[in-house]
Amino acid sequence: MEKSAITSMAQLCRMPLASEDVSGNDEERWSALMVSAQSGNEPDYRFLLGELSSCISRYLYRRFGAHHFIEDCVQETLIAIHQARHTYDARRRFRPWLFAIVRHKAIDMLRRQRSQQQLATAQQELRMTDAAGQNISPMEEDLAQGQLLLSLSPQYREAITLTKILGLSNAEAAARLSISEGAVKVRVHRAISKLKQLLEAETA
Repeated sequence: MEKSAITSMAQLCRMPLASEDVSGNDEERWSALMVSAQSGNEPDYRFLLGELSSCISRYLYRRFGAHHFIEDCVQETLIAIHQARHTYDARRRFRPWLFAIVRHKAIDMLRRQRSQQQLATAQQELRMTDAAGQNISPMEEDLAQGQLLLSLSPQYREAITLTKILGLSNAEAAARLSISEGAVKVRVHRAISKLKQLLEAETA
């Protein structure tokens, strides 16, 4: 089960999205499927991963918006579920166990966002900024439409959008926002902490 389950996760991430809502029936079914998977039932395990992939995808898209890193986050979460499947205890609810993993991976992925491709995109956006000195471009506004991002203060949302989503360095973001690099770092740190608190409150 080990090899086939892991190699199928990328395909599972591209399945049509289902509702993120977890009903009592989902809770019971997923718990039963995980117990069956723990005993070596591969068909049940693959079915479970397919349902979880859809649920996790919708959950992340709704909260963070349609960002480039969401699919990678779903895949990493499924791998983490696979690696931690032996820790699930059927005497406890499945949902808290699942979303503790989702929350950890989402925050971890957000902290690690920074690629050359993102930086190139950000630099292109900087060149498109008009002479009037508009702070946030239409692209950035689109990027910040996730529910959780909208719950942040404008200052925190701007800082995390520029650095973690568009990929600017702290220095570039500081110049864009007319603040110091230290202030950018503080805002990003506080934004991530706030997002973590919001996720924890939702999945408690």
